[in-house]
Amino acid sequence: MKFYIYKIAIILSVALLAVSCTDLDEETFGSLSPDNFYNTEEEALASVVGIYQQLSYVQSIGDPWRIAEFGTDEFIVPGRASGGWFDQSNIDIIKHQVDPANATTGRAWKNIFQEIGTANAVIESLEQSPNSENLTAIIAEAKALRAYGYFYAMDFWGNVPLVTVARIDPNDLPQTTSRSEIFSFIENELLAALEDMPSVNEVNRSDYYPRFTKESIYSLLAMMYLNAEVYTGTPKWQKAVEMCDKIINSGGYNLSGEVIDNFASNSQTNSPELISAFTNDPISNAGNNQFILYAQNALDQLKYNLPFVPANGYSTYQEALDRYEDDDARKELLEYGPQTYLNGEPLLMDNGEQLVLIPVQDLVSAEDNEGYKVLKYTPVGASFSGFNADNDYVLTRYADILLTKAEALFRLDNSATEALNLVNEVRNRSNATSLNALSLEIIEEERAREFIWEGHRRRDMIRFESYFNDTWAFKTTQTEEYRGIYPIPQEQITANPNLTQNPGY
Repeated sequence: MKFYIYKIAIILSVALLAVSCTDLDEETFGSLSPDNFYNTEEEALASVVGIYQQLSYVQSIGDPWRIAEFGTDEFIVPGRASGGWFDQSNIDIIKHQVDPANATTGRAWKNIFQEIGTANAVIESLEQSPNSENLTAIIAEAKALRAYGYFYAMDFWGNVPLVTVARIDPNDLPQTTSRSEIFSFIENELLAALEDMPSVNEVNRSDYYPRFTKESIYSLLAMMYLNAEVYTGTPKWQKAVEMCDKIINSGGYNLSGEVIDNFASNSQTNSPELISAFTNDPISNAGNNQFILYAQNALDQLKYNLPFVPANGYSTYQEALDRYEDDDARKELLEYGPQTYLNGEPLLMDNGEQLVLIPVQDLVSAEDNEGYKVLKYTPVGASFSGFNADNDYVLTRYADILLTKAEALFRLDNSATEALNLVNEVRNRSNATSLNALSLEIIEEERAREFIWEGHRRRDMIRFESYFNDTWAFKTTQTEEYRGIYPIPQEQITANPNLTQNPGY
């Protein structure tokens, strides 16, 4: 059975912390009593559930996922002429014009640091438990989850406060810690967690899914090392290769038959490709997936026989569509052009004409047929409770490990042949033409094709520098390098003057 990360009711007396590490209106970060709780592994695990729930925001429809996608050439949310969706904060991110008052990045900060604070409270209580010596694996799991939260804080804002206690002294507010120091902290926490966490080969996979394993930790380390030059100024390509090899050599993972198998609710639990995910079961009040609600055109209610009308918000660009060959199966995950029912009959608008999706023409007042759609979390086979689907959120796939290793090898220039084979392994799964040679541009484009809307694109574009140098619809000028990290939200600096604003803002 699934380990449902959203069953917050079983957390008993866990009190979630304040919404950020500098927002001191709520001073208590947790109210567990270690003396009378955590007598069993199940009780301890009940608290760790809350950390998973908070971390899932990085892959849900919420603000941490949005700021990982806004500002890239694969994600856009235009205002609609029919009403709704206009948000100046989002438009500013799309145009690379973010300032410290941006509401979207401000909410994302609160989400990320709430996850970190929740982890701090749980870790502190676990370590104070009289049963702590029997909880080493769960403590390691909680610290790994906190490290994941700090990874996203480091990735988005660079220089952030480092807090590892459940309560902050209002007379000793945290100062800003440099990005390179945050990197070292995360790296050390993850390496230590590896000592006590199980491998995927040491657990019953279907029962343990989707809790973190050693391979989840290796995955994050591989991602960190792939981006180490951005984060610290020092490349760590060989270390990225080594982390990928840990996962590959475990023999615990393979590519699924099709990309969609990792996102369809009726096949996710048994996917050989999923390394880390977050479960959803809205019927049991245990999490939900709202991508269909937020992204799809209203007429998709008829196409997929949905119990609600989609809101027609999230869209993608022509540039994203143009990356795919016609025979590439991944292109079928995008909706564009003339729309049909699943049986091939035309999908008609109220005026009797067929719905034809076109690129977004107007960022502020788009018509309802403007904007291509990405349909990874397919409604086919999904169960719904209202507008909530049960597709699990995907955090890390084995395909990412293969392409991470390929890129690191290519940058090292010590095994271009192996790198090419790894890229073609991913492409061949989707019936894309095999490549005869590689370049950094080709590798970046392949990652964009494979991981569209999976929260990788902004990070990848920064690493390949296309985030700064390229232009696309509605982003028509080059971008200053300092915008590779977001500004610290002004409300956080107001609450804690010890924080230092990022350069350029």
